[in-house]
Amino acid sequence: MRRAFTMLELTFVIVIIGILAAIAVPKFAATRDDATITKAKSTLASIRSAINQEVQRRQMQGNFTPIYSLSTTGMGAYNANLFDRFDNNASGPRVLEYPIKSCQNLNSVGCWLKSTNGAPAVNGSAPSPEDYRYVFPQAVYNINGVTASVVFRLQNNRFVCRDTQAKCDILEH
Repeated sequence: MRRAFTMLELTFVIVIIGILAAIAVPKFAATRDDATITKAKSTLASIRSAINQEVQRRQMQGNFTPIYSLSTTGMGAYNANLFDRFDNNASGPRVLEYPIKSCQNLNSVGCWLKSTNGAPAVNGSAPSPEDYRYVFPQAVYNINGVTASVVFRLQNNRFVCRDTQAKCDILEH
């Protein structure tokens, strides 16, 4: 009567588990990047919806001034709230109910960062545009070892992609 596994049986099981792990781990990493891109797509859709809603709200009040800012955070601020309030108004309407945090640091990926500050219209001129940059996860869009990003601009009450069509398509389709 046998009560234990032989060394050969144990080795065989360990090799099979190693092969399965080698196949599964890269698939889980790709799934994480896919989830990060899906979150960015959702954020983009929510921002655009919020802009449309704010424009309609203003028009109903007879206010036709364009939106010039989507955040009270300054340009290039790390780990700060983004997409929190319209036009730098700390008590004004919210862009997103739960603002997202900007990139943690310069090497962060899969996050948003404010690239330029917008400014209100002065003496009838158009407001200066405000740019936001989304940094892709490395596995999604990588050019010569450098993680790429895509720029979106708030201009004329629209949040439009200002980059190459290939980069824009990743988040817009």
